[in-house]
Amino acid sequence: MSIRPLLHRRAAIRSSLRHQLESRSFIEVDTPVVASELLPEIYIDPMKLTHQNKTKYLQTSPEPQMKRLLAEDSGPIFQFAQCFRSDERGPLHDTEFTMLEWYEPGANLSSTAEVIESLLHDSLHTKGLERLSCRDAFIQHANVDPITASLSVLLQASASHSARLPSSLSTLPEEQQWSLVFEVLLSDVVSPQLGISQPTMLEAWPASESAFAQLDPLNKQISLRFEVFVAGVELMNGWQEEICSATIRQRLQKTNSARRSLGKPVLPLPDRLLSVHDNMPQGVGVALGFDRLVMLAIESDSIDTARYFNSDNV
Repeated sequence: MSIRPLLHRRAAIRSSLRHQLESRSFIEVDTPVVASELLPEIYIDPMKLTHQNKTKYLQTSPEPQMKRLLAEDSGPIFQFAQCFRSDERGPLHDTEFTMLEWYEPGANLSSTAEVIESLLHDSLHTKGLERLSCRDAFIQHANVDPITASLSVLLQASASHSARLPSSLSTLPEEQQWSLVFEVLLSDVVSPQLGISQPTMLEAWPASESAFAQLDPLNKQISLRFEVFVAGVELMNGWQEEICSATIRQRLQKTNSARRSLGKPVLPLPDRLLSVHDNMPQGVGVALGFDRLVMLAIESDSIDTARYFNSDNV
């Protein structure tokens, strides 16, 4: 695709997404790209800056700043954000990319599914949205129940499907081994089978993989987290937000412990966010990879064909 049609396609998809969200009373916001705080994640490494002897970071996601707005009663908000992640490069990844992120106070996973179905219908002309639990997806495609499986059972499943496990796996604590094998099975075995005939919303994740999601009040083995797949590509992730600051602090400290075990630097906790986190309203947050969405819209298999600039030509 030449540059003019590509730019027009990106603009049209962006406009469609913006219209859909604004019609639902969302307000578009802007937050700083450079900040002293972030939300540590195990496998996401931020780009670090030094200014006047102070360490700051290029945002890996606008999440911490947008949540501070939510805690100040912003109401439903969205943002097209430039995000940065160190050492990420491939057909679906780059060190800089565009993310659409939105937060809707009062929403639940069912109301969010309706929004997602509508957004994908307008941008990709898809019909419907399959809602599938992690348990059912893993049993169907990997012959293992991730809610009850032990590490040894997950390892047997990965071996039977020739999943590619890192050689350093055995050096990690058992809990981290479990999470890593789960992620490998998801990415190598389960994900390629999802979103084929229609988009798939993969829900009800194991509690250990909750990230910032609430646990299901009816079943503490399950978290209210989801990812959305189209043609085997992870396009979105999100959750029913956990709003207890003590719970989030504990999870972030656990994340830093996991990073330390992997030889990664420990990252600072977002104290400004945590100080107001209890004021956040109940609701749902979603992150959508905009470059991946355009890639799918033009029926390509690399985000480099869905934009002009990338980390190799700037």
